[in-house]
Amino acid sequence: MCGRFFVTSSPETFREAYAYDDRPNFPARHNVAPTQPVAVVTAEHGRRRFVLMRWGFLPAWVKDPADFPLVINARIETAAEKPSFRNALRYRRCVVLADGFYEWRRGGPRGQAPYAIRRADRRPMALAGLWETWSSRDGSEIDTAAIVTCGANGLLAAIHERMPAILSPEGVDRWLDMRDVDAGQAAALCRPAPEKWLDLAPASRQVNDVRHDEAGLLRPDEDAPAPPPPERKTEAQGSLF
Repeated sequence: MCGRFFVTSSPETFREAYAYDDRPNFPARHNVAPTQPVAVVTAEHGRRRFVLMRWGFLPAWVKDPADFPLVINARIETAAEKPSFRNALRYRRCVVLADGFYEWRRGGPRGQAPYAIRRADRRPMALAGLWETWSSRDGSEIDTAAIVTCGANGLLAAIHERMPAILSPEGVDRWLDMRDVDAGQAAALCRPAPEKWLDLAPASRQVNDVRHDEAGLLRPDEDAPAPPPPERKTEAQGSLF
C-alpha cells in the first residue's frame, strides 16, 4: 500500500523530467494524503499535460461517492480484471509526481515506525497511476487518481509486502503511450524496482498526522530505529528489470 508521499523537487525539475508544456508553480509538500489534490502527468492526443486530480479513484459508473470506498491504490496483478480499473489501465494511465513515499514498519516499543523511501540519485520518482473522470448528476466533473502498486522488492519487503510501481524513464514513455502499448504490456512495466534505485531512512512520527507538512518530517526522531536489513530474495523472486 502507498498511503502517503512527498513532493520536494522544483516545478522546473518535474517539467524537465516529464516534458510537459505546462508551467505550473507549486510548493513543496512533505505529507501528501488521500483525498487531497495530487499532481499527475497525462498524455492525451500525443501531448503531455500537468493536471491536478483528487487522490481517491472514482470509476465513472459510481452513482454516489458516499457509497463507494476510498480507493487510493490499484493492485497491478488484478487491475486488468477489476471493473473499477479495467478501462483506466487501457485508456487512462498517468504518472503521479513524487520524490518519494512513506511506509510504516509494524512492531517495536512505540508501535508503527515510519520510513521515507527515495531514489538514491534523488531524481523524481515516477509513480505509475490510473485516472478517471467522475461526473455527478448535476453535470459537475472531478478527475480522480490511484497509485498502482506491485509486490515489494527486498529492501521494502522488510517493512511491507507492497510498494508503488516506480517507472524507469523508458517505462514512463511506454506507460503513457496508450496508442501502441496495450493494457497487458503496460502492466508488465509495474514490477518491483531494483533495490539499488532506492534508499530507506527513518522519518519523523509526526508524519502520522496529516496536519504536519514540513521538511522536518523527512528527518528521524531521536529514538528512531535503524532501517531493517533487506530481505534476500531468490533470483526467481527478484526484480524483473
